[in-house]
Amino acid sequence: MSRISVRGFAVASATAVTTVGAVVGVASGAPQTASNDNVEATAADTTLLADIPAGQQAQVQTASLTQQADAQSAQASAAAKKSAEESARLQAAKDAKSKKDSADQKAKEAKDREQEQVASRSATRDPSSFPVQSSYSVDEVKAIARQIVPADQFQCFSNIVNNESTWNYLAVNSSSGAYGLVQALPGSKMSSVGSDWRTNPATQIKWGLNYMNDSYHSPCGAWSFWQANSWY
Repeated sequence: MSRISVRGFAVASATAVTTVGAVVGVASGAPQTASNDNVEATAADTTLLADIPAGQQAQVQTASLTQQADAQSAQASAAAKKSAEESARLQAAKDAKSKKDSADQKAKEAKDREQEQVASRSATRDPSSFPVQSSYSVDEVKAIARQIVPADQFQCFSNIVNNESTWNYLAVNSSSGAYGLVQALPGSKMSSVGSDWRTNPATQIKWGLNYMNDSYHSPCGAWSFWQANSWY
C-alpha cells in the first residue's frame, strides 16, 4: 500500500506509530478531528498503518484487540460485582424481614396463649353451682377441684393441697388456726367467696385458686414457691 495524503481527508483516523510499532488513532479506532489547514501537515508527520510492515501490522492490531477485550472484561467484572452486591443486599433485607416476622408471630402466639390461660382461670365454675352436701369424701373434693381449677394448673394445685391438708376440707392447724383445704389464715378470709367456707370445699377451692393467682400468678407459681419455702 502507498501513503495517502489528501487535503480535507480526516487524517485523525490514521494511526501514528513509533519506531517500535506503537499505534495512535487508527489502530485503536478512536476518531479525532483536525482542521483543514492542519490536515496536510498532520498527514506529513503521520505514519499510517499501511506504512508498517505486514508482520508489525498484525502485532499492532492484536494489541489493540487485546486492550479492547481487557477493557470489556473489566467492565463486565465490575457489572457482575455490582449485581452480586445488590443481590446480597436484597437477600439480607429479605432475611432480616423474615426473622422479624417470625419473632413477631412468636410473640403474638405467646400473648394469645397467656390471654387464653387468663380467660380460662377467670371462667372457672362458680362454687354455688355445686350441690351442697352434709359431707364430702376426698374423691368428691378432688372431683370438685377438677371442675374449678384449670386443667393445666390442677396438678400444682393438688400438690399444695395435699401438703397443706391432705384434701381434708375440715382440717385445722392446732398451732396457727389455719383452716381448710388450702389452710387459709385466718380461715375467715374465705368468706369473701362464700359464707359457707367452713363446710363447703367448693368455696375453699375457689378462694385458694384466687389467692394463688393473685399472689403467684398461678397455682404452679405458688407450688414453685412452696417447694422452695415449704409454705406459700
